This record gives sequence, structure tokens and C-alpha cells, in this order.
Amino acid sequence: MQDEPTPTELIKAVADFLRSEIAPAIKGHNGFKLRVGINALDLVTRQLALAEAGDATEAARLKQLLGIDGTLMELNRVLSEKIAGGEVDLKTPGLSEHLWQTTMDKLAVDQPNYASYKRELGK
Repeated sequence: MQDEPTPTELIKAVADFLRSEIAPAIKGHNGFKLRVGINALDLVTRQLALAEAGDATEAARLKQLLGIDGTLMELNRVLSEKIAGGEVDLKTPGLSEHLWQTTMDKLAVDQPNYASYKRELGK
């Protein structure tokens, strides 16, 4: 059985090859489509590296905040229902911190070059 390279390493290698070897030779609309494809590969790489840990910490925060157990989807559904029903709001201890950290974790995966995200990391 061969464990190397990992799926993350393979995806990164393909994206790097396309970025450095192929993209300079492709212009116009096909160049744009190639950059979109490279960005998708970069996103998948970040998802593989970061999303699982982010989801686990999000679920742990939700379990503590709500005082119940469940899947991440179930816990988010309960939180949404409680917010919609007025049972919890930004005055609820821990809610604003949870929402902020969840947002930052999602941005780390989806938009790590977003200027506001980078600014907040520097604080």
C-alpha cells in the first residue's frame, strides 16, 4: 500500500503546475477558465486541510452554547431556530464569539486572501 503523496499534496501539485507552467501560455477566456479551475483546486486543498478541524470546534462550541448534543447540521438548525424565535440573541453569553470564530474559520477556507479577514488576523 502506498500512502504518499496524500490527496492534498496531489491537488496542490496539480494546481501549482497549472499556475506556473500552463497559465502563462493561456490567454483570454480560456485563461480565465483556467484560473477559475486553479482557484477551485486551491479551495479543495484548504478544505481538506482546515475544514474538518473547523467543523469540530464549531460543533464543540455549539454543544456548549446550546447544552445539547447532535451533528453540526442539527446543532446549527437548533441555533437558527432559537435565533429566529428570539430565544437567543447577541446578548446571549458566548453567541457573538461563536459567530465570529465560525466566520473566521469559514473565511480561512473559502477566502483567505479577503482583505478584511487578513486585517482581523493581524489584530
